[in-house]
Amino acid sequence: MLADVPKHGIHYSVMKNQPTYALSSVDHALRLAQLLQQEGPLTVSEAAERLGVARSTAHRLLAMLVYRDFAEQGKDRRYLPGPALYPAGLAPEHTLTLKEVARPHLQMLVAKVNETANLVVRVGTQVRFVTTVECDQVLRVGDRAGRVLPAHLASGGKALLAALDSRQLAELYRDQDADLAQLYKELSIVRRRGFAVNEQLTETGVSAVGVALPGPAGTPQAALSLAIPSARFHPSRLPTWLSALTTTAADIQRDLTATHHSAPAAGHSLNGDSN
Repeated sequence: MLADVPKHGIHYSVMKNQPTYALSSVDHALRLAQLLQQEGPLTVSEAAERLGVARSTAHRLLAMLVYRDFAEQGKDRRYLPGPALYPAGLAPEHTLTLKEVARPHLQMLVAKVNETANLVVRVGTQVRFVTTVECDQVLRVGDRAGRVLPAHLASGGKALLAALDSRQLAELYRDQDADLAQLYKELSIVRRRGFAVNEQLTETGVSAVGVALPGPAGTPQAALSLAIPSARFHPSRLPTWLSALTTTAADIQRDLTATHHSAPAAGHSLNGDSN
């Protein structure tokens, strides 16, 4: 039941420590898969440069990723994200464009409110952090790029779920042990307010506020969130944070629209659902 999900972050913590006996080869392979997933095609030389390894090492890592379907080699010999990395409907080229357009706006948002900002997309019942811009406060929430959290707990995830109707929600959570009545109730509040809050649902000591980023057709394609240490998270600050978030969302959408008008339309959705 969604209502029974633990409120503390031990299961979904986004801040992780490196294992004591870390295996560098495994870490390199996982980092390479993450780069392919988030940024798209890479050559062997580019992979070697990003990882700081020899070209021969990068080639062996990519060959193993191809073998396990985490990568594919295109006709131009660049390596692409493989089928194991993407649920149906999540197009890497869309994610990369979204990240490139949004990041400077996130930097301006952080300069304005001095809290860590995130851009997330929904993939089924989860949200994936596409990019993070950290603030410079000593006590701050760190980089979450590449992490995945349950959509019904994360502020950005709830903002995106609120755009779905009851039929779509029922279909989305059909195979999960979900308290749909409770979920509908919470999402109706999110719709009415226009924003969502996560108070330590995914990690103890971390709270967040999120808003949906409208898509060209009005359907949200991503969400923005501010991740804030709970010690600084106070209702009196919400108007300031929300004003900054909604302004940033509008600016990003304006630039995305201009980008889409200057490029061929693509046929995939960012939210991970089939159409």
